[in-house]
Amino acid sequence: MNTPDADGVLAEQLLRLTRRVHRIQKRHLEQRGLGITPAQSRLLRTLAPYSSPPRMTDLAERLEVVPRAVTTLVDGLEASGKVRRVPDPTNRRVIRIELTDDGRRALRELRGARRAAAEDILAPLTDEQRKALGGLLDTLVDGMPAVED
Repeated sequence: MNTPDADGVLAEQLLRLTRRVHRIQKRHLEQRGLGITPAQSRLLRTLAPYSSPPRMTDLAERLEVVPRAVTTLVDGLEASGKVRRVPDPTNRRVIRIELTDDGRRALRELRGARRAAAEDILAPLTDEQRKALGGLLDTLVDGMPAVED
């Protein structure tokens, strides 16, 4: 059953919630004094799962941004000691990006900041409402199942 949102109320609510989430996460990052922007935080979280240091182009693809944007983020994180550029062992023209120990510590702090921000946002909801919201968010994130003919 598809019910169009003629007034765009749901769309506007989603946009307002997204902005609120970003504001609250930014506040929690600032309170922890990490000196990391939300965009740098996203790059660190993207970098973490790699088993070996990725190329900047790999990060740009994963983040869905232009490579120049990754260069700017890496510059800032490298200056603060969170990441370092390392040469590719098989191709000297390629530079890879690796987390430093300080970067791993920052990631732990970032996870805490994100959990605290989520708790701030979810605070007004009961356990039942949280469960319902979780189910709705799963549906939105995963999308509707394909209709078979």
